[in-house]
Amino acid sequence: MTGKIARALVHVAWAVALVVTCVGGASAGGAAAENRPILVFAAASLKNALDTASDDFTRRSGNAVTVSYAASSALARQIEAGAPADVFISADLEWMDYLQTRNLIRAGSRRNLLGNSLVLIAPAAAPADLRIGDGFPLAAALGDGRLAVANTAAVPAGKYAKAALEKLGVWGSVEDRLAQADNVRAALALVSRGEAPLGIVYRTDAAADPNVVIVDTFPEDTHPPIIYPLALVAASDSPGAAEFVAFLAGGEARGAFETEGFTVLPGAAGY
Repeated sequence: MTGKIARALVHVAWAVALVVTCVGGASAGGAAAENRPILVFAAASLKNALDTASDDFTRRSGNAVTVSYAASSALARQIEAGAPADVFISADLEWMDYLQTRNLIRAGSRRNLLGNSLVLIAPAAAPADLRIGDGFPLAAALGDGRLAVANTAAVPAGKYAKAALEKLGVWGSVEDRLAQADNVRAALALVSRGEAPLGIVYRTDAAADPNVVIVDTFPEDTHPPIIYPLALVAASDSPGAAEFVAFLAGGEARGAFETEGFTVLPGAAGY
């Protein structure tokens, strides 16, 4: 068994084990190892936009794309453990830095692709009248409920939320009243289903779910800039991966991201 074929088989097995989302049809060339789907590990908050962009890429290029969505922290650790991803897109700089310092992304391939904003949400059936500011009464607004957030110790959306609440002086009043989820889409679901009266997610997540409403937006100076970097994984042997990264970083995918509310950052293009 050749190295390429062995890697392709591991690639498929890992994708199945992760219960990934497949985007697009089979690429031309059948079962040849060179034509296997490009495996992308991407932050959960990218799902709607990246599904669209990946489908567009497949139609134009004939190369199929398989995307695994999860928390950036979990995906970075899976890549470190040997998961055969071809492309990594993180929801913050820290987890891309984590891989770069370990020489696990390809030199020169990294780009800051997208920006986002952080919002406070409530169920559409039970909207809240609350304005974000220093010392705002978040704990009182929760009533007997909990604040839905992504894991504040590891997941980017959760870390941004914690930073914002600390800056505004209200973290101490709610830190024991959190409903922490594995990723930002799981936090969104808690509010969407009415299981939490309030939550903190990205603006793009809120826009993707008609069962939630945005209560208010956190000022940009209350948390680190929300930046999504992307890069090729150093161990990738996919011929189409670089083309896919170029497609995302270039103007062709801009519409898919902007439609979902992302900001395409200046300088993202360059391949």
